[in-house]
Amino acid sequence: MLLYIIRHADPIYNPDTLTPKGRLQAQALAKRLAVHGLDKIYSSPMGRAVETAKPACELLGLSLNIEEWTQEIADRFTLTMPDGSTEFAVNVENTLYRTAENLDLGKDWHSAEIFSSVNAREEYEKLCDKSDEFLARHGYVRENGVYKITRANNDRIAVFCHGGFIAMWLSHLLNIPPHIFMAGIGINHTGVTIVEFENRDSGYTAPYCLGLSDISHIYKEDLPFKFTNYIDI
Repeated sequence: MLLYIIRHADPIYNPDTLTPKGRLQAQALAKRLAVHGLDKIYSSPMGRAVETAKPACELLGLSLNIEEWTQEIADRFTLTMPDGSTEFAVNVENTLYRTAENLDLGKDWHSAEIFSSVNAREEYEKLCDKSDEFLARHGYVRENGVYKITRANNDRIAVFCHGGFIAMWLSHLLNIPPHIFMAGIGINHTGVTIVEFENRDSGYTAPYCLGLSDISHIYKEDLPFKFTNYIDI
């Protein structure tokens, strides 16, 4: 199985929709996804994700399935900084995550002082549980960091969601502590991350990232692009 995890296009956060540039990005993305096709399309219930998914649904003739658990996590992971200000976890200056103390925490990442203002462990575990339920529905049941194959398949499924959510989800799938992931990896608007669940003879598989936050579709359509609207790449 191939799992396509896709961030929404260039957004207007209030109201929750896409900019004109974002709509062009979504159309370019749909063309890219149509090359090899998809079997099922899922989306966060949030407007910017739904609007990004719709061109792919229309081009591929697929219905859109809403997964409530994939909505953005900003309300659960907005951290209080040492100076009293607040910041969404994925936007925190990465040097604050990469202190020697934090780097050594591993699975105890949530005990870092920077997460003290939120219920980081509880909220992360909720997301992980929902991820495990979702993948079990598709034939892959998590056991100790790997997945037991209960229904081997070659399906291609896409989930349209959000940057912060993707950072947390990929950290779970790839067994990377969330603060390490957020400190070193950015997710582009309409960035396509492909995670393979190979159907191994052993009956078990481990998620393998084939591509991370790919935006080749943006360049193919000659669209202007700035990473999260601040730097040309």
